Amino acid sequence: MLLLNQTGLTPASLILNGIPGLEDMHIWISFPFCSMYVVAMVGNCGLLYLISFEDSLHRSMYYFLAMLSFTDLVMCTATIPKALCIFWFHLKEISFDECLVQMFFIHTFTGMESGVLMLMALDRYVAICYPLRYSTILTSPVIIRSGLATFLRAVLLIIPLIFITKQLPYCRGNIIHHTYCDQLSVAKLSCGNIKINIIYGLTIALLIGGFDILCITISYTMILRAVVSLSSADARQKAFSTCTAHICAIVFSYSPAFFCFFFNRFGSNAIPPSCHIIVANIYLLLPPTMNPIVYGVKTKQIQDCVVRILSGFKDIKSHSI
Repeated sequence: MLLLNQTGLTPASLILNGIPGLEDMHIWISFPFCSMYVVAMVGNCGLLYLISFEDSLHRSMYYFLAMLSFTDLVMCTATIPKALCIFWFHLKEISFDECLVQMFFIHTFTGMESGVLMLMALDRYVAICYPLRYSTILTSPVIIRSGLATFLRAVLLIIPLIFITKQLPYCRGNIIHHTYCDQLSVAKLSCGNIKINIIYGLTIALLIGGFDILCITISYTMILRAVVSLSSADARQKAFSTCTAHICAIVFSYSPAFFCFFFNRFGSNAIPPSCHIIVANIYLLLPPTMNPIVYGVKTKQIQDCVVRILSGFKDIKSHSI
């Protein structure tokens, strides 16, 4: 029976039903989800530790990487533990207010992720096109202000969406066929008009994603022009290699995001819901899992710090023996 709170049209709790059509596979699906989550936690916590305590990593590029790691940690932690509880223990119930809180964190930090990727593109642009002025342009106050502005942009755009969703009248049951509280999935339980949710959600996607992709495109166009103009092939390769990890991060983040965006608006009848839900979870899991791996493999400074720490542990162990 649907429980309603004092307003009479808002459910006291919702049921997250997991992945529809694949209920028998929940246990098996949980293993890659859990493995990726563990890798994401270890990798991003490791990056934050290195950037905090290694003096050689106290540069703007790594400060932006720390922002990305923190964003990734919040983004996947907001969803995956609850998904694993659904898969393992069938704990599907979530209060309506908890659902709104989860929705806020998911949408705020996915917007933050896009913004940080844009800031990292601008960082690469300044590093390659203005190398002599790099440290004077991207000072610590500039980095802090740009990071704070990116966070506030996401918060100020998402709060009205949460408020609009909360005000809807709900009378179509309380079962959400998803592993987390996505804004549209919750709004579809409403018997009211959700056009404003759809339009405002599209507006947010354009204001955040559209603006960030435009800035990233312009930055890499300028970078490409600067790299091509270099006389030495080695210099061109070295300059562009500093962008490889960031390009991989963009691909990991925006590829599943585009799929989810176009599915929600144009492909809901053509693609099975189970496929959409799996990709929606990958969208929140893939970047946090892969970003530390890619930056660890592609960034020599991070490799050197890891090797130095591991060598120190070996020396301590040998002395203790």
